[in-house]
Amino acid sequence: MLRRGFLSSLAGAAVAQSQQRLLKPKALQKGDVVGLISPATFVSNPESLMLAERALRHFGLEPRMGGNVRKKEGYTGGSIADRLADLHDMFRDPAIKAVFCLRGGFGSAHLLDSIDYGLIAKNPKIFLGYSDITAMHLAIHRKTGLVTFHGPVALSRFSSFTQENFRKAIFDPKPMGSLTNPPDSDPIRPSHLLRTVRPGTARGPLVGGNLTLLSTTLGTPYEVDSRGKIFFIEDVDEQPYSIDRMLTHLRLAGKLDAAAGIVWGECADCRPKDYKPSFTEGNFSLPEVVDRILGNLKVPVLSGLTIGHTDDQLTLPLGITASLDATKGTLTIEESATV
Repeated sequence: MLRRGFLSSLAGAAVAQSQQRLLKPKALQKGDVVGLISPATFVSNPESLMLAERALRHFGLEPRMGGNVRKKEGYTGGSIADRLADLHDMFRDPAIKAVFCLRGGFGSAHLLDSIDYGLIAKNPKIFLGYSDITAMHLAIHRKTGLVTFHGPVALSRFSSFTQENFRKAIFDPKPMGSLTNPPDSDPIRPSHLLRTVRPGTARGPLVGGNLTLLSTTLGTPYEVDSRGKIFFIEDVDEQPYSIDRMLTHLRLAGKLDAAAGIVWGECADCRPKDYKPSFTEGNFSLPEVVDRILGNLKVPVLSGLTIGHTDDQLTLPLGITASLDATKGTLTIEESATV
């Protein structure tokens, strides 16, 4: 009995530790200055930078480029020191009200063990991005409790659907409410196909991001904590066997079984790349991989929500309480993400 009580107290402590106090940033207002940084792949094309500034001004925001944005070191936007300096400068400057990433790509994980998390916690601001930026979302939330936003980067296309959800998440301090895919003009061949993999409902804080980063950060101090959470996953340009490998990695690490519910987002161009008849005929399609791994869980699973690498993109506040209805195909943000 003593041993059982000790184990129960350990489990309770682990859950309590995972339920970190949330730190909510202020909602944006028209006229606010927003910092633009390149923590991953470089963006040196002046026309791309002009388009990023144009996007922010469309929303009534004033863009300010990081001092090192135009730098390039190999495939990244400057050295680690350069990229850290821009991140820290943006959080340190009281005139900057939010920090948006210009793009994803590769390299944001380089920064994780050198970020000044105390500085971020003392200066909570909206932090926005997706794809490779998942590494920074995981680390910042884990180390500070700050609600960050998985959504379009400054170089995203911003369809009307993306704009609508972006405004709800970033400018409006009220809960976002029920989210689903945009209405489709073709009822027979919809552009965004929602599918119930396992029916049911679930409720919990929202966590997740890009599958590649969720997988590669396992075993680090920044790995995703999925216990009792609504766990969303997305990726792009990966073959089914690679998706299988990474989902299996998450399963073996206990991340899938621990979740309260799972959302598989869209996965653009996730198909076999080489035409090899002997291999292609026996290959699993991506939906088959999803069904074989996620469909065998005991929690609700929804597939096809417009998260990640899609022009029609939802902006999701990480750490905020949400409810999933995998049967109806909705994700509801129940709590305000900003103050």
